[in-house]
Amino acid sequence: MSSNNNSAAYWKATLGLLTKVLIIWFAVSYGAGILFAGALNGIKLGGYPLGFWFAQQGSIYVFIVLIFYYARKMGQIDRQFDVHED
Repeated sequence: MSSNNNSAAYWKATLGLLTKVLIIWFAVSYGAGILFAGALNGIKLGGYPLGFWFAQQGSIYVFIVLIFYYARKMGQIDRQFDVHED
């Protein structure tokens, strides 16, 4: 594979991962915290309505998990395309 094709494949994989992470981020922050809060408030989590919980705490937990997921997957992509910093 030529360097140009390898570079294009690397960026395609990187942008694909970034797109997935941003979609999850948007769904959790805007969707669960704002758009679907009314529907989610019918479910209780720890005594609090689920929509409120996502807006206040749940989204933070999801964001932290997303950070670790992104770092792990980027490490795998970097190793796959031999651009890692080991």
